[in-house]
Amino acid sequence: MASKGFFVASTGQNVGKTTTCLGLVAGLHKRNIKTGFMKPVGQEHIEVEDGEFVDKDVVLFKEHFKLKDPYEYMSPVLIPSGFTKDFLDHKIHCHDLKAKIETSFDKLSKKNNFMVVEGTGHVGVGSIIQLNNAQVASLLNLPVVLIASGGLGSSFDELTLNKMLCDHYRIKVMGVILNRVKEEKREMITHYMKKALKKWDVPLLGCIPYDAFLSTPTMQDLELLFDTSLITGEEHRLRHFETIRLVATSVDVFREMILPHQIIITPANREDIILATLTKQWEIKHNSPGDDLGAGLVLTGEHPPRHFIIEQIKKANIPMLYANVHSHVAMQMLSNHTAKIRKEDQEKIKEAIAVVESHIDFDSLLKLVDSYATD
Repeated sequence: MASKGFFVASTGQNVGKTTTCLGLVAGLHKRNIKTGFMKPVGQEHIEVEDGEFVDKDVVLFKEHFKLKDPYEYMSPVLIPSGFTKDFLDHKIHCHDLKAKIETSFDKLSKKNNFMVVEGTGHVGVGSIIQLNNAQVASLLNLPVVLIASGGLGSSFDELTLNKMLCDHYRIKVMGVILNRVKEEKREMITHYMKKALKKWDVPLLGCIPYDAFLSTPTMQDLELLFDTSLITGEEHRLRHFETIRLVATSVDVFREMILPHQIIITPANREDIILATLTKQWEIKHNSPGDDLGAGLVLTGEHPPRHFIIEQIKKANIPMLYANVHSHVAMQMLSNHTAKIRKEDQEKIKEAIAVVESHIDFDSLLKLVDSYATD
């Protein structure tokens, strides 16, 4: 089976593989290359309109790029809860899964001139069901583009581990893309990573700068993180924030430090802090009609906010949710959280495409694909 395209894998979780794929597909479309997208093995899935369960990244790509291919081919294998046990109990067979992936890829390849195939996590993910990323890339006869975090030594170490598994399955690593590289180090990292990759004869195809906006959470992210729903300000579910602040200080100190576009974490019984936030919101609205504090509230503790407080927050039109955890636990959860790009968040999707596409060497990428296809 041979088709023009490549398989995208990363060196770990939360490296920015989906973000990079957005820029890759957008760049190929921009060059008038009819490009299909596929995620052969998916873990996180959602239900679409017809009741079908589909990998969430596939839904994002299909909707944003208005792809006409059916979901069943774009997302052929899902791994829901209990799948691995069923596989090990021989209730699910690898040859059936492989046949499904091959058939889907063949169908998509006939409809598109080029294929971008996104893997799941690092190269070894899926090994327990004999469908890790290297095995799937081998099955589809596609070269691999590895995405790594934008460092030098630690990034190369991670690339080495992942490349070893590709080598084991005789899969060519066609190129490397570094993501989230600090701007002040980008020139240095580009120079030395190219030197390091020469030993493998693998080119550096892109060095994507860190973009703080892409890492900012929305209230929708917080709903998923805390497994709850917004109580107020539902229309601001996709609001973005610049900073996160845990408030455990006096209200007088807090008043002097209220910043716009901030997530404020405070216990639900700190009504003085909540009311000070509302006062600041009304001041801004009064002085600059149409303007807004742009805040978000995460209220914590054993007891939810009183009805009176909820009504006041609702009148101020500030998005707020209640999490039944201690404030410090909520802050820790947020600090460890990596915001994902969701299909509803058009602002973040456009930003991701703009940042990624402009920092990838598409000319070299396409030449490498052509040379692999003719080998």
